[in-house]
Amino acid sequence: MTEGRPPAVRPVYAAVTWKEIAYLLSSLLTTLVGFVYVVVMIGVAGGLAVTAIGLPLLAVGLFGARQLGRTERARARLLLGVRVAEPTPIPARGGFGGFFPWLWTSLKDPVGWRAVLYCLVRLPLGILGFTVVVAGLFVAWPVLPYVVRGLTNVDRAMVRGLLVPSDELERRIAELESDRGVVVDTAAADLRRIERDLHDGAQARLVALAMGLGLAKEKLLEDPDAAAAMVDEAHGEVKLALQELRDLARGIHPAVLTDRGLDAALSSVAARCTVPDGVTVSVELPGRPAEAVEGIAYFTVSELLQNVSKHAGARTAAVSVTYVSAPTGGRGPGARGGGSRGRGAWGGARLVLRVSDDGRGGARTGAGTGLAGLAERLDAVDGRFVVESPEGGGTVVTAELPWRERG
Repeated sequence: MTEGRPPAVRPVYAAVTWKEIAYLLSSLLTTLVGFVYVVVMIGVAGGLAVTAIGLPLLAVGLFGARQLGRTERARARLLLGVRVAEPTPIPARGGFGGFFPWLWTSLKDPVGWRAVLYCLVRLPLGILGFTVVVAGLFVAWPVLPYVVRGLTNVDRAMVRGLLVPSDELERRIAELESDRGVVVDTAAADLRRIERDLHDGAQARLVALAMGLGLAKEKLLEDPDAAAAMVDEAHGEVKLALQELRDLARGIHPAVLTDRGLDAALSSVAARCTVPDGVTVSVELPGRPAEAVEGIAYFTVSELLQNVSKHAGARTAAVSVTYVSAPTGGRGPGARGGGSRGRGAWGGARLVLRVSDDGRGGARTGAGTGLAGLAERLDAVDGRFVVESPEGGGTVVTAELPWRERG
């Protein structure tokens, strides 16, 4: 969004006129640098396009063009009073598997390509503006403020036309592309966890059970008492394997959630929390939300209560789940240092989860923490995540999800 308009031009050299003159004089250097960079970048990357490094080099070049655009926006803010929103950063991708999504996103980056166009078309105007200002200061200084205003108005229009995010849709597309990567990574991590739990838990126990029963079969005629003891031991192993499979199934999607909804499922989770004085649960909803929303809400509260059990040192905890029909209002990036995460920009109803405890506090959503992972998962579905955790003052975590009716 642009803010404000330059004051009316006067024949005297007011402060705004000197700023505009400084802008036009400095434009010669910046436009020369930008033009040379773009020509060299496109020429080299185009010549190497048939090789393995051509497209990655072009992607890096477009990233550099983005930085040139950032510099030009800063100059326009400082000297021309043009304030425009910064475009959304290109989402980062970790590891080799994320290289090709990053490459594709970078090559079709509209912000980078518009910055390239700006650098190309700005050169003749930069040379013209510099020449006119230098000549006008010595020859036509009484009318120079009017000429300068006309030239800088052209620059203002170019900055607003080429160096701003095209619209909210572009920003939203970039956010969704980033969120898709988070969802895919989270799903892959969950599949790896399930595979590991099956391999190291129930599968290993069933293999041992099969071996034990085989030995018992061999001893059945020779030593019935020993065989009976081995069968009895195998029976115990079966019970443990069944319990591990139930725990694993509960981690995927608990039956109580499917059958009875959030109230019963969260009460079951709260009963397993190890705080001394227990956990109170309050669920006030007009009905059951969509299965996906319900599942995310369940696992969010489950992980938060696990954190309370392991790290909070609390005596009591409380869980509340409510339906709110009005938006909280306002976008805003969250702070990783313990503030809010997520966009919170949707205009419909929402599901609000709140988990509080009276523990030691000091919880943070820094990178690598469980809270950071929760925040990213909620952000991927247009959720919002807020942590309030002063040292020694307990912790209150509020999570919001867009409400969707169950179909």
